[in-house]
Amino acid sequence: MQTKLSTKGQVVLPGSVRRRLGLQAGDALEVQMKAGGVLLTPRRPRSRKVRILVDRVTGLPVLSVGRQAPRLTSAQVRELLAEFP
Repeated sequence: MQTKLSTKGQVVLPGSVRRRLGLQAGDALEVQMKAGGVLLTPRRPRSRKVRILVDRVTGLPVLSVGRQAPRLTSAQVRELLAEFP
């Protein structure tokens, strides 16, 4: 993947990266110099409270990730799954 540095020193992260990390506009990133490069790390905790609940209609177990999890479209799920072998 490639991106460019703007004249204002801004870098745009590709949409697939933002979706995969659950990043949204305004999220803080930690910037570190690493081996002649730059490492950007989200500053918010990556752990999410995931709970297993029983669906009231089907009686089947389902995962609940809370409201902070980004919603994914079918197209986004296909794109993410395409990256796996």
